[in-house]
Amino acid sequence: MNPVLPHSLFTDFDIDLFKAGKHFRLYEKLGAHITEVNGVKGVYFAVWAPSARSVSVVGDFNFWVQGEHQLNVRWDASGIWEGFIPGIDKGTTYKYKIQSNNGGTITEKADPFALYCEHPPHTASVIWDLDYKWKDTKWMDTRKDKNALDKPYSVYEVHLGSWKRNADGKFLTYIELADQLVSYVKETGFTHVEFMPIMEYPYDPSWGYQLVGYFAPTSRFGKPQDFMLLVDKLHQAGIGVILDWVPSHFPDDAHGLGYFDGSNLYEHPDRRKGYHPDWKSLVFNYGRNEVRSFLISNAIFWLQHYHVDGLRVDAVASMLYLDYSRKDGEWEPNIYGGRENLDTISFLKDFNEAVYASFPDVQTIAEESTSFPMVSRPTFLGGLGFGMKWMMGWMHDTLQYFAKESVYRKYHQNDITFSMTYAFTENFMLPLSHDEVVYGKHSIQGRMPGDE
Repeated sequence: MNPVLPHSLFTDFDIDLFKAGKHFRLYEKLGAHITEVNGVKGVYFAVWAPSARSVSVVGDFNFWVQGEHQLNVRWDASGIWEGFIPGIDKGTTYKYKIQSNNGGTITEKADPFALYCEHPPHTASVIWDLDYKWKDTKWMDTRKDKNALDKPYSVYEVHLGSWKRNADGKFLTYIELADQLVSYVKETGFTHVEFMPIMEYPYDPSWGYQLVGYFAPTSRFGKPQDFMLLVDKLHQAGIGVILDWVPSHFPDDAHGLGYFDGSNLYEHPDRRKGYHPDWKSLVFNYGRNEVRSFLISNAIFWLQHYHVDGLRVDAVASMLYLDYSRKDGEWEPNIYGGRENLDTISFLKDFNEAVYASFPDVQTIAEESTSFPMVSRPTFLGGLGFGMKWMMGWMHDTLQYFAKESVYRKYHQNDITFSMTYAFTENFMLPLSHDEVVYGKHSIQGRMPGDE
């Protein structure tokens, strides 16, 4: 048995920030980090599992045997287990085998902070690094001039799995996309691309909104450095990159975040707040400080290490309202008797403040489909702090108008003009979204009257 040497990346200050929900670079501490201890190369592991009785790292280096490489729990009641395993390196597959205090339940989980994952349907994490030599200095130095609220935005929304396939019907790789997609977007005159979720997700035919690897670009299209190349090439062509980010819910796949250490660790323990009836998925516990640190760290991670220029935050309305998609009796009012989720409001303000404090030249964009006030107003004025908000009402009104025969349109001009009554209450972005061309809704062109 290889020894697990005592070693830690955490300081007492790190632990205090983590417990307070104010540690926004957790990826530098938790996860698997290639390092050297006393001249010995290996990997330092750290995982948050406060309800665990024991935690082992299992992988192809120890034949997936539980107990061969056990981590040590920290003395400070942080719930963090850590240890150093010598002799393993980049490319090694691993998971955490966690035995819970709750009746001895054993879970086998992928690393929530893994930088790379096995190609689905395989589910292990892969030890990796973020080494890459960026060539987008010109863009990064001047993007504030192209990313500001008073600059033109024309965003091309892309689902990488369906944008284009090769001759064999297989996905294009990040490297192939860095050639073909970049030239197409440049030619068509868009200023930005928005990638529907590229973080690791379990199901190939999906859009990727059920995430199991929040810190890993999906291995379907290549390695992390390959995705960095794609972003790099877009920047070199003068095109900004927005990522869809999903802090609203996550799937209950066995290797994912759900019931992580045998307890409701990441999800809210009350099913009225911790389960989403529409998507059959789990909802984060926004009132738990360590979960807030996890999510905000994840947002900062993509901005820092992948040079991303904006985050479009998915399904904000589902986060804001306690009664979202719930019938009477299926939700509980807040302490003031209202339907707003106060933990979510506080979390979103913290998220936006943290993002803009570190990256003032990026944008956060809320997909918020209700009339919740001041979504894109600063937090010091009482707003949520987003840079922009999707104008969902304009989208539905416009598409409804498009669908009418031209002879009737003169009676429905109010569909086009109505959104002017509230157009200046937020910093609106006008979307024609992926949600509007699925489930039999037809393409934008296909829903218009007449033939080609």
